[in-house]
Amino acid sequence: MEDESKIIEEGFIGQKMLALPKSITNISKKNPITSNFYVSDLGYYPRADHHYRLRKKGAKQHIFIYCTKGKGEIHLNKIKTVINPNQFYIIPKNCMHEYKADTNDPWSIYWFHFNGTLADKLYKRYESTRNDNYKNIPFSKERINLFEKIFALFNSNYLENHLEYANLLTLNFISYFVYHDFESNVKGNSDHTTVNSIIEFLANNLDKKLTLDVIAAKFNYSKSYLHTIFKAKTGYPLLVFFNLKKIQKACELLNYTDMSIKEISFEVGFEDPLYFSRIFKNFMGKSPRNYKQGILK
Repeated sequence: MEDESKIIEEGFIGQKMLALPKSITNISKKNPITSNFYVSDLGYYPRADHHYRLRKKGAKQHIFIYCTKGKGEIHLNKIKTVINPNQFYIIPKNCMHEYKADTNDPWSIYWFHFNGTLADKLYKRYESTRNDNYKNIPFSKERINLFEKIFALFNSNYLENHLEYANLLTLNFISYFVYHDFESNVKGNSDHTTVNSIIEFLANNLDKKLTLDVIAAKFNYSKSYLHTIFKAKTGYPLLVFFNLKKIQKACELLNYTDMSIKEISFEVGFEDPLYFSRIFKNFMGKSPRNYKQGILK
């Protein structure tokens, strides 16, 4: 422990904590599966009375903290953030920070120290998207069970395949929180509901040649509005997405039927097989004929 760091010396009743030896983290660091994301420390502190930590030079790993009961506060870049139940926070590595449990209602927290190039990118994703949706994440017993599983794996043995599995499960655990803002936006967003309805409509009309005017009239929205919300939710302009779905259906027909390329072209709404082949190649990188030949090999 560095002289400039301060930490409470007493433990907490029911606590769980594992600090993995450097020799173990080195195995994960060198393993091609886990080199981009690996855990060095993890634990659970229930009702962590007087829990306090100051690191003037920061930690060498990112620190994930998830509070399930009580509350605490985290100081980073001269900003204080109060952490309440069902909230989480990630402290970036190499940054001075301070955190402590509330005096009257100390927090119960699950925590990980994690590192690697993917860990760095995951933190950047968290930093760029964190907002009020990170608050009041619904408590999930499944998440707690997953933590218990991870802890048991790291605590049982240090065979390389066990370390791989434990680290990958931890990536899954933390990713659930980092991308929760996306998931919460997906649920209960009227734009998303509209886009879902459009996608279903397109899927049921792959044999037709639909225009943006027809689709806009169907859903009673302006073309510009539909274009904006659809691209924001799917990453594609609406008609490009429609062609993508047509080509994916064509791939399915090429894989599982004996239909000719001309027949498939008509089946997915292309009257000109040559134009169909050109669109197919734009998406799949090869012509329908070459795609079919690759299946038969």
